[in-house]
Amino acid sequence: MKPFLEMHGISKTFPGVKALNRVDLQLRLGEVHVLAGENGAGKSTLMKIMTGVYRSDAGGVIKVEGQDTVIKDPVHAQSLGISIIYQELAVVNNMTVAENIYLAREPLGTMGLIDTRKMKADAKAVLAELDMNLDPGTCVGSLSIGQKQMVEIARAISYRSKLIIMDEPTASLSHHEATTLMRMVKKLAAQNIGIVYISHRMDEIFEIADQVTVLRDGETVDSRPIAEMTRELLVRKMVDRELSQLFGEHKSHSTDQVLMSVRSLGLKRSTAQGARVSDVSFDLHKGEVLGFFGLVGAGRTEVMEMIFGSRSYVGEIQIDGKSTHIRSPSDAIDLGIGFVTEDRKELGLVLGMSVRENFSLTHLSDYCTLDVVNRKRETSACEGYVRSLGIKTPSPEQKILNLSGGNQQKVVIAKWVARRPRILIVDEPTRGIDIGAKAEVHALLNRLAEEGISIIVVSSDLPEILAVSDRVVVLKEGKISDILARADATQERVMLAATG
Repeated sequence: MKPFLEMHGISKTFPGVKALNRVDLQLRLGEVHVLAGENGAGKSTLMKIMTGVYRSDAGGVIKVEGQDTVIKDPVHAQSLGISIIYQELAVVNNMTVAENIYLAREPLGTMGLIDTRKMKADAKAVLAELDMNLDPGTCVGSLSIGQKQMVEIARAISYRSKLIIMDEPTASLSHHEATTLMRMVKKLAAQNIGIVYISHRMDEIFEIADQVTVLRDGETVDSRPIAEMTRELLVRKMVDRELSQLFGEHKSHSTDQVLMSVRSLGLKRSTAQGARVSDVSFDLHKGEVLGFFGLVGAGRTEVMEMIFGSRSYVGEIQIDGKSTHIRSPSDAIDLGIGFVTEDRKELGLVLGMSVRENFSLTHLSDYCTLDVVNRKRETSACEGYVRSLGIKTPSPEQKILNLSGGNQQKVVIAKWVARRPRILIVDEPTRGIDIGAKAEVHALLNRLAEEGISIIVVSSDLPEILAVSDRVVVLKEGKISDILARADATQERVMLAATG
């Protein structure tokens, strides 16, 4: 089958950075083509050229259905049949499903007014094509993340797109929602729609791909049918290392000393939103990495927010055997607790600020004399952590929004580690970052535990929990269903505890 879209010798240069260097890519209709590579490999830049957000450097050629084409802008890309669904969803929460699908191209009646009846009928027809059981009149803000993603797919289909690009589509989805999405992707491919699928999840890649192209350092490393690729080979192509080198042997640094005890912890009824957490009890030892696992809605994040003082609670929290009441995050920080939140972009970073400014947010007073910031000391400290954590940035003054997801995550961790916390809570530490960066974050957590910091890791990635934890706490419907020693924490036993 002839390619629908071809890219030959595509390069892109930004000031001081060669993001892409003569990349080749061929995409066919009816094919799921996975684009793999570490953060910073050039995947997003290539997709933005494909959708008209960027123009490539001179010398590259793009062909659509065999014709040389200059993709001028995103509207032009859509007219060519090319749509993209970004990892950060672009839905309007206070509008209906139908209004989101036909946003800015609503059907008009004879008087020039929006024909709401026709718009709902057209939306219902598109949703039916995709076997989506959604009411077109439902407000999008009331939908789950997975359902919102389906609305974005329906919007792309309504354009009669021939090629749909999906950037980390399952990064924020539950297991059930991810399974539903992948079933949808296969259905679209069966309808002769081409899919470009960007993912760091190995299980997904090998379940869904027909073809895989690997980018590394802005260049095409390999492109072949997935049947000719193994996991070990794919990892080696992506990161230039063997799979066995990515995850070292787990070493426990846990001691007998109990640093924190949580007893009968639960949300106050007046403040409870989300999971109804109650009667949660566990101990955290010095130097321990304690994993928390549970299905979406099990209450993992709510427990961490109570410990950090951002949710009111009942029950007792003891530090060093002494009962304490944590009323606010500042109380938690004063007690030596740090919190790397699940949503780094919304809650962990100020995207318009530099690496240096984000790094010092939690401990700016360390660099102040008479309320004046000593910029030299602040920069020097930041540079030290940039080196020790392997943060890839041209300088501490680089805007943090320009860093890859893995490097942004390292900055969030660095700003807490620099405070020297006794307890560090890390919620979804590797969500949306590549396999190489995951290994670096895991190694960093192990190193912090070796230094005596007690770490709580919350993750929906079960292999990650099993790889880094000394013990695993399993939550189900807001309560602890089991606490497992590392030797007993198999995938089957953890999932059984999580599902009941």
